[in-house]
Amino acid sequence: MTGELNQGLELTFFWWAFVAFSVSSLLYVVYFGVAKKALAVGASVGMGIGLVLHTLAMVTRAIESHHLPLTNMFEYISVFAWFATCLYFVFMKIYKQHILGAFITYVVFMLMVAGSLLPKDVQTQLVPALQSYWLQIHVSMACFGEAAFLVAFAANIMYFLKKWLPASSKFAARLPEAAALDRITYKAISVGYPLFTVGALFAGAIWAEQAWGTFWSWDPKEVGSIIVWFVYSAYLHARFVKGWTGTRAALLSAAGFICTLLTFFANLVLGGLHAYG
Repeated sequence: MTGELNQGLELTFFWWAFVAFSVSSLLYVVYFGVAKKALAVGASVGMGIGLVLHTLAMVTRAIESHHLPLTNMFEYISVFAWFATCLYFVFMKIYKQHILGAFITYVVFMLMVAGSLLPKDVQTQLVPALQSYWLQIHVSMACFGEAAFLVAFAANIMYFLKKWLPASSKFAARLPEAAALDRITYKAISVGYPLFTVGALFAGAIWAEQAWGTFWSWDPKEVGSIIVWFVYSAYLHARFVKGWTGTRAALLSAAGFICTLLTFFANLVLGGLHAYG
C-alpha cells in the first residue's frame, strides 16, 4: 500500500513538472512573437518550478524503488530531461541569452512528452545485470554528456536560423550572433564529450564485462554510442586541427546529436542487451 502511495505521489510530481514545462514552452512561443522580457522571465520561472517538481518526482521514485532511477527507458529519459533542465540554467546564467533557453526548453518538453508515453512501473527487484554501481556511473555520466550535446544542438538550430533567415527578419535580429552561437556549441560539446567518453564508453564497458562477461558485444546501443563518440571526436579534431568553425562545424555537431537520439532509442526498435524495461 505504501508503495502505491509513493508511486502516486511520484507521478503527481512528474505530471505537474510536465505542466510547468508545457507552460514554459508556451510562454517562449509568445516570446518569439513579441520579444517581451517578462515572458522570458516567466518561462524561466516555469522551468525552475518544473525542475523542482521533477527533482521531487525522481527522489520519491528512488526512495520507493531503493535505487537510483536509472534502470529503464522511462527513468533514463526522465534523468536526461532533468540534466538538460539543469544545463538550461547554467547556460542561461553564463550567456544571458533568453532565446537560447527557448530552444533548450522545447527539447526538454519533447523529452517529457516521450517519457509520459512510456511505462512507469517501479522496479524494486532488479535483474542481476542492473545491480551494479558501474551501471549508475555509466548511465548518469552518459546522460549528463548527452544533455550537454542537447545544448549544443539548440545552439546549432539557432545558428542555422541566423544564417538562413533574411537579415531584415525581426526574429533573426533577436538571435545571438553566429560567432557567439558557434562558441556556445563548442563549450557545450567540451563539457559533454569527456562525460560521454568516460560514462558511455569506459564505465559502460566495465559494467558490460561485469554483467555479461565481455567488454563489447556489438549491441545496437554500443555500436550507436561509438558512432556518436566518433562524430564528436571528428568535430573536436576538425575544430582544433583543421580550424573548422561556422557552418561546417555546426553541421557536424548537429549530426552528432541526431546520432545521439538514434542511439538513445535504439534498444526500443532493435532490442539487444540494453532492452530493459
